[in-house]
Amino acid sequence: MTNTQNTTTEAVGFKQKVKEEAKKAFALSLYFGVWFCAIAFLAATTLDERPIPLSIFGLALIKAALSAKFMLIAQAAYPIKVNRHHGILKSLFNESLVYIVVVIALNYLEAGVHGLINGKDFLISMTAFGHSEPLRVLAISIVYWLIVWPYLIFMGVNLAIGNNATLEILFGSKK
Repeated sequence: MTNTQNTTTEAVGFKQKVKEEAKKAFALSLYFGVWFCAIAFLAATTLDERPIPLSIFGLALIKAALSAKFMLIAQAAYPIKVNRHHGILKSLFNESLVYIVVVIALNYLEAGVHGLINGKDFLISMTAFGHSEPLRVLAISIVYWLIVWPYLIFMGVNLAIGNNATLEILFGSKK
């Protein structure tokens, strides 16, 4: 194979990989977006906020996209591995905790950057995440884990039996 053919093959492979990553990011953003919009809606109705401002849903979708990006960064650093001997749940439980730690850490970092943008001190803004309340950060972590856990199980099943089989089990045959 010539050098030109090799470069063309690499470019096509790179474009395909970018396209697949974009699809994964979009799907994960939608998944998180549904959850975060539902939580925002619940919060607005719990506070008896009328009319419900549509801006909370836009913010929820932005937060979903950021969380999806954080999750994909965590997956790149610590890829999902399924041990068939231990089963999907046992294989992924520890990984799910690592992913939550990464997502929470990145949320702290995001709070610090947000503070910088608003002219505040980075460290003070970072420590203000979760209103500086450890129980609130724990509650956020639990909710994030409950959101991430089904996604990881889906990804584990997908890795174990393949994408086509997973989609067929969930949505039926294309025939």
